[in-house]
Amino acid sequence: MRVKYLLLSLTFAGVAQAQALDEVTVALAIPPAVHDGAPYAAAQELGLFKEQNLDVKLLVFQGAGALLPQVASKRVTFGYPVSEPVISSYFSGKNPLPLRYFYNGTPNQTLEYTVLADSPIKTLADLKDKKIGVGALTWGTLPNSRAALRVAGLEPGKNVEFVAVGALGSGFQALRSGKVDALNYNSSWGDIFEFTGTKIRRIAYPAVFQENPGNGFIAHQDTFKEDPDLIRRFGRAYTEAQYVCEINPTFCVQAFWRQHPESKPANADDKALTEATTLLTRRLQRTLYRPDGTRRQPGEYDLAVIQQAIGAMAKQGEFPSANVPVAKIFSNEFVTAFDDFDKDALRKRAEAAK
Repeated sequence: MRVKYLLLSLTFAGVAQAQALDEVTVALAIPPAVHDGAPYAAAQELGLFKEQNLDVKLLVFQGAGALLPQVASKRVTFGYPVSEPVISSYFSGKNPLPLRYFYNGTPNQTLEYTVLADSPIKTLADLKDKKIGVGALTWGTLPNSRAALRVAGLEPGKNVEFVAVGALGSGFQALRSGKVDALNYNSSWGDIFEFTGTKIRRIAYPAVFQENPGNGFIAHQDTFKEDPDLIRRFGRAYTEAQYVCEINPTFCVQAFWRQHPESKPANADDKALTEATTLLTRRLQRTLYRPDGTRRQPGEYDLAVIQQAIGAMAKQGEFPSANVPVAKIFSNEFVTAFDDFDKDALRKRAEAAK
């Protein structure tokens, strides 16, 4: 009997060990909203992370400057920052950050300049002697923003000024009240602004920056060497979640609201649900498809485009030079694995999800 019980104990211990999930922490620079947080919620509710043997938790830090040291010190597993601070570390005169991007989360330019529809400002050059609202003057996106203005012949700090106005509502009010002449927010925040009933005009960045990636998933270089399968599994589950949200955005929005009830509008009605699903759908369209409608390879970096954008930023004085080891910073090593799942089976699950 003792042998029998011993065998049973070992069996149960083996099952428990097999079922133990790998803990993954993901550091975000801003709190998730429905347009970018819904895939995480969908992955949790459909068990996509769990099927990849992952227990994923999101942690929010105040900007890329606070986030990057967490990944560099291995206190968190992955981060989701913009790329400019990582690139800049190669010009610091010290050792660059021991980090590498493995998943292109926003493979096109999400930032834009926004003005009121009746504003005389119609081009970047028209922002001369104007004030531009940004969330904070520590935002990691500012180097790219300044370079975009310099391409248009402006000089930030001399004939155009950035002003900290906070995020979303406080920024919207700053523009409406005339405190600033334009906002430098991402396109999804522009969508939200329009949903408030305000008519706006969007002014795009120069073409050289249009396909330059924004936020992406990053890991310590040691993770690439010591646990590459962790990267594959996380990237696959995240890709699956985006696929689910493309098929059934309503489920993804409701999943996000269930997990973040504070984000659900008070007395949410059909209009609120429609607006939220529109936000999510527009973000996914920009992320998963190129402007010509062709589908992107999920997570893939276009190294040539990145090199061109770095060259443009160097030309505008934001980087000391364009001599950056792009392939060392951005990796496509696991891209094929991210998209390796049964899409027909997942489509059926997505369509049935509520």
